[in-house]
Amino acid sequence: MELFFKYLQYEKRFSPHTIISYQTDLQQFKDYLQEVYEVEDIKAADHAIIRSWVVALVQKDLDSRTIHRKIASLRSYFRFLMRRGEVESNPTVRIKAPKLAKKLPSFIPEDAFTQVLDQGSFSEDFKGHREKLILELLYGTGMRLAELTNLKLTDINLSSSTLKVLGKGNKERILPLNPSLVNTLSGYIKERQATFPDNNSPFLFVTDKEAPLYPKYVYRVVKKYMSTVSTAQKNSPHVLRHSFATHLLNRGADLGAIKDLLGHASLAATQVYTHNSIEKLKAVFEKAHPKA
Repeated sequence: MELFFKYLQYEKRFSPHTIISYQTDLQQFKDYLQEVYEVEDIKAADHAIIRSWVVALVQKDLDSRTIHRKIASLRSYFRFLMRRGEVESNPTVRIKAPKLAKKLPSFIPEDAFTQVLDQGSFSEDFKGHREKLILELLYGTGMRLAELTNLKLTDINLSSSTLKVLGKGNKERILPLNPSLVNTLSGYIKERQATFPDNNSPFLFVTDKEAPLYPKYVYRVVKKYMSTVSTAQKNSPHVLRHSFATHLLNRGADLGAIKDLLGHASLAATQVYTHNSIEKLKAVFEKAHPKA
């Protein structure tokens, strides 16, 4: 399994977050094998055993997307074993995962974020500058949480109003910055230098203890401010990413351009946002058309 994780890291160039998910999924399957079948080696698992594991996951009322991911993790591992000649066949091939419920991305109304910036009680100290910049970067660029926490000072180019992010598969992309975001970034960097003059961390965001920012902190900041204007059950950093894409599309942005800004590998991943726009058109039609 350790060889498999190194393969994911160095050859497939998966993100640390994705690799942790694979590790968790395979360890859970291994634990299931030991507890239920008293089998130590995953390679000994056959189709019937794997199917019983999937049934057990369903009975635990796990989200169908989570079950899909766990099956995908196991399927990838067996493909890896086949390439190494460790097993003759992949027992996950005939495994059927539960149907995925169609789920549209959650997003906030266009004026909600402006309301947060205008009415948000951001303190004038380093913490206030940091919290405001976190929100503006997530919504103003559509970047992922991991991309935000891994931003370096050297990735920022205020003179050209751009920044560089390292996305999935270690793919770099350049993102434009609006004037408001440039001002917020500039103010934060000055405040950071004044607060921690001897800090040599390469990361843009640091905690009050001068350590790199961690994901849970970002979640807390987003929830703290967005819960005041949004009734969504999940006010997460990814909701701001969804909002960024949805609002661009609603205002006529090209789908291919949105794909590049989000760092999607294919247009199919970006097309999910068109459904939100269609739902908006339906609502307008039903409200305004005399035959609706």
